[in-house]
Amino acid sequence: MKALCWHGVGDVRVDTVPDPEILDPKDIIIQITASGICGSDLHLYDGLMPTMEEGDIIGHEPMGIVVEVGSEVKKFRKGDRVVVPFVIACGSCFFCEKQLYSACDTTNPGADLAKVAMGHAPAGLFGYSGMMGRYPGGQAEYLRVPHADVGPIKIESDLPDEKVLFLSDIYPTGYMAAENAGIEPGDTVAIWGCGPVGQFAIQSAWMFGAGRVIAIDRVPERLEMARVHGRAEVMNFEEEEVHERLIEMTGGRGPDRCIDAVGAEAHGTGSLDAVVDRAKQAMHLSMDRPHVLRQAIMACRKAGTLSIPGVYIGLLDKIPFGALVNKGLTVRSGQTHVQRYLAPLLEKVEAGEIDPSFVVTHRVSLEGAPDAYEKFRKKEDGCIKVVIKPGMAREREGDEVRAG
Repeated sequence: MKALCWHGVGDVRVDTVPDPEILDPKDIIIQITASGICGSDLHLYDGLMPTMEEGDIIGHEPMGIVVEVGSEVKKFRKGDRVVVPFVIACGSCFFCEKQLYSACDTTNPGADLAKVAMGHAPAGLFGYSGMMGRYPGGQAEYLRVPHADVGPIKIESDLPDEKVLFLSDIYPTGYMAAENAGIEPGDTVAIWGCGPVGQFAIQSAWMFGAGRVIAIDRVPERLEMARVHGRAEVMNFEEEEVHERLIEMTGGRGPDRCIDAVGAEAHGTGSLDAVVDRAKQAMHLSMDRPHVLRQAIMACRKAGTLSIPGVYIGLLDKIPFGALVNKGLTVRSGQTHVQRYLAPLLEKVEAGEIDPSFVVTHRVSLEGAPDAYEKFRKKEDGCIKVVIKPGMAREREGDEVRAG
């Protein structure tokens, strides 16, 4: 089959690789019909995630049609249409029984590597390094899905792929971010980052009763999406001093809830800490640029809550921990417990409460994915969310189609 493989920093290629096989009676194999490029994939593309190896198949936002079924699988049959969560969970360990699926104790073959970096090993993830299990990812023609009865959700309606695809990751991630923020009716919620996760955090903040949502970014198309689709007040951090403006907008108190939907690759324009972060990263003295995290800690009101869905990789420098403690902030973070949210969020989509396809700006064939990565990284051509369609025919002289 063809699959998108990592070959180093800024180098992803479509390779021919062996087809996946049933390795365990609880596996299924799906033929991919759609797969997203996620912002966290850029951490791989930029070389920030350790334990990647040349030839690793990437991608963790897949859906498709079941083509093979292991002998112990009970929920699925050939021909079923499924969305696959990026988290791989066994369903029966201590953490899975508490619905803390991203903390699954049994699905990460890279546990020893992860324990060195983190103290404990999280669950295995599709397409995301040796530390996370080195499971082949979903930016491919086919995918092996372990623990199938615990992971995927069957789509029994005729909703198009793009309305349900993001149940794999970014919609539950944005929703859990809003849930973790502990939003109370009428709260002011500030959200750093208007990429796809930020967009779904905005949508979800309203679902939890927010009174105001303030969205912070610098990319005009992302800010416009947050304003139009998210009904958010928007702030361009290249044009305004974020801390001062947030304090002013909230009458001196600060936002009640702050969500860092940026993570390891924060941009920061001209501020000393952002300049230092970039210099340290360039010299391989740091993996992460935590400018947004610092800003959120300082801006959040006393006794407020900071929610962190943005992915961080390693050790963070110059975090104002004294401010966090003395202001009495609550901090909640973590990879998304996707399986917990699949059914209730699918119900919202089916009921018409939300149409997640609003984030899609580009659709490409598998062959067009390497160019799409570069465009997504550079935020060119209004690129906010790319959907890879392995079966998509070439359009005109190239592979890419802008969303209408």
